[in-house]
Amino acid sequence: MIHEGAEQFTAFPGVSEQVYSRRDFEAIRQMIYSQAGIVLPPGKSTLVYSRIAPLVRESNAGTFSAYIQRIQNDPVEARKAVCALTTNHTFFWREPHHFEYFREHVRPGLIQKLAQGGPVRIWSAGSSSGEEVYSLVMTLLGTDPREARMIMGADIAILASDLADHALVKAKGAQYDADAVEPLPADLRSKWVKVSGGVATIVPEAANMVSFRTLNLLGQWPLKRKFDVIFCRNVMIYFDQPTRERLISRYTDQLVSHGHLFIGHSERVSGPAEAQLDLVNLTTYRKNH
Repeated sequence: MIHEGAEQFTAFPGVSEQVYSRRDFEAIRQMIYSQAGIVLPPGKSTLVYSRIAPLVRESNAGTFSAYIQRIQNDPVEARKAVCALTTNHTFFWREPHHFEYFREHVRPGLIQKLAQGGPVRIWSAGSSSGEEVYSLVMTLLGTDPREARMIMGADIAILASDLADHALVKAKGAQYDADAVEPLPADLRSKWVKVSGGVATIVPEAANMVSFRTLNLLGQWPLKRKFDVIFCRNVMIYFDQPTRERLISRYTDQLVSHGHLFIGHSERVSGPAEAQLDLVNLTTYRKNH
């Protein structure tokens, strides 16, 4: 499957085949599939060039072929290449129906659990630069000060993970262009975001609720407890069907009884775990045992 459509290779304008060739493109496709499970379509040769060329220059490799040889023997450089090819497109309040469903149907149960002294665990997998997890935190905290204080002082842990270190660096900074937070509901934005000089900062009380971790979803998950809620949206579209089904099974195993899984608008649950998940809203699933 990885080799299909090699004839669609498009040379980058002005770049000789000695620098970047069809063989180089195929080698990079194989590398990102084996390391991250991501399937690069055969028509993405120019994207690969634009993302990897800066690393070729920085490493003084001179050619893609020489750079590929290097990353085959240098795990750190290989990780940089995978991160460069990882798409980090996201924004606040993306797919609002998920946050609305969470607020109306999931949050009340979590609040009750916390008030009774129980633990609540939430995971934003493939969280990129933080817009998703901060949208989720604000929705959980709400606008009632007493309720928010109770949540902050309770047994709650919120994890945000991503493969790309550079995305997590931005997420940890908790600062964005002021325009970026406009999609947030006004009441949440006014309470949990401070805007000054064109920069929007997530208030520390909310930002500090999140723990960030570099994590390859295809690797080991060193997670001690199961989760009440898992968001993994618009990540699995880059994987092939067997990888998606394995990932859904792992997420299902990682959910508490009757926990919720939120996936992207173009993604669907399939495979062995499908029987364990009930569709309760658009691309929103609830574990049925």
